[in-house]
Amino acid sequence: MRAWKRPEIPTVPGRSGAPWLHDTATAGLVEARPKDVARLYVCGITPYDATHLGHAATYLAFDTLQRVWLDAGFRVHYAQNVTDVDDPLLERAAETGVDWRELAESQVQLFRTDMEALAILPPNDYVAVTEVIDEVAAAVATLRAAGLAYEVPTPDAVAGADGIVALDLYFDIEAAQNQTDWHLGDESNLDRDSMLALFAERGGDPDRDGKRDALDPLLWRAARAGEPQWASSVGAGRPGWHIECSVIALKELGTDFTVQGGGSDLIFPHHDMSAGHAAALSGHPLAGVYAHTGMVAYQGEKMSKSLGNLVLVSGLRTQGVDPRAIRFALLGQHYRTNWAWTDDLLRAAEHRLAGYRAAFGVGAARGPASASALVENIRSCLANDLDAPGALMLLDAAVTRGVDDADLVSLAVNALLGVDVRGI
Repeated sequence: MRAWKRPEIPTVPGRSGAPWLHDTATAGLVEARPKDVARLYVCGITPYDATHLGHAATYLAFDTLQRVWLDAGFRVHYAQNVTDVDDPLLERAAETGVDWRELAESQVQLFRTDMEALAILPPNDYVAVTEVIDEVAAAVATLRAAGLAYEVPTPDAVAGADGIVALDLYFDIEAAQNQTDWHLGDESNLDRDSMLALFAERGGDPDRDGKRDALDPLLWRAARAGEPQWASSVGAGRPGWHIECSVIALKELGTDFTVQGGGSDLIFPHHDMSAGHAAALSGHPLAGVYAHTGMVAYQGEKMSKSLGNLVLVSGLRTQGVDPRAIRFALLGQHYRTNWAWTDDLLRAAEHRLAGYRAAFGVGAARGPASASALVENIRSCLANDLDAPGALMLLDAAVTRGVDDADLVSLAVNALLGVDVRGI
């Protein structure tokens, strides 16, 4: 699957250091220093109601991480999935009377357009789940052969094209914990009661009859009437949610990659389970650092598809909002915090953009502040857990004082913060 056009990143004199990130698993800052290439996996969208500001905030955070790595002299290999077949997508398609494939493609295209407008670096590997059905089925078959997957009675399953009725397959958490170094909760650090509550809220089925453990997640959903299905070595059906990311990440990045990223609503069950699947398949940890973004609220509630309180990037752009102002509004909030979108935030970001263009754009007047010192301080902020708000505060102060080399500052703002203050 194609991604979107990559923005040009100018070269800035000097170097960043390797960034330090908050690791959810250890609840502390760790150095995200690649062993070779910086390898990053960020969970992608389920393509409906794209692209809301919660999406944008997450992908901007990991865009910033990539920019710091690149500025530090590291190469970056970035992979992202698209969950283009899943229950929520199928439900939305049924509600609207649109073919699920058409809905997915239209929303992915809108997402591409929004990401390009926001100057978000595209993944090297942009992989739809429907492109890796065979690989996912093979992984499920491997888990079953190792005694780590089991069948659950499935009364509503239907025969595939071969006439065989398959059964749902589930991951055996207890067996996986006995055979690997992985343990459920390694990433989330949650107790079982919290896990059960979140599992029920986030696509799990703790009350499913026939499961060995209420928290065991679905690996392969056997074919049902009226649902998409694919023939496979484990019977006709389609992938479960968590296994898709495990398979795509292992395929594109290998084991022990540098950072697994996503929104904080993915910590459990998605990232805990994905790590478990990957450890069971490879015998190695999935990633070195698990980094997560906070939730974005609007009108008093977390911005979510289910509540319908979405602010869409495309909607703001249609209203004539400069994507650079959207980017500044998002950068003004620390990536790990939960925060609320307001019109005042957008107005402040538009004011900030105008100020930076005047102070660092073409024809800007010289001032007494050292541009090179400012750039190094910006680098230090971003290398410290992606402190973009701190970097913006430094720039705000420089707008007031003026700098001795506006060209250097504009290069740094473009390269590190992804905003071209010299463009139209």
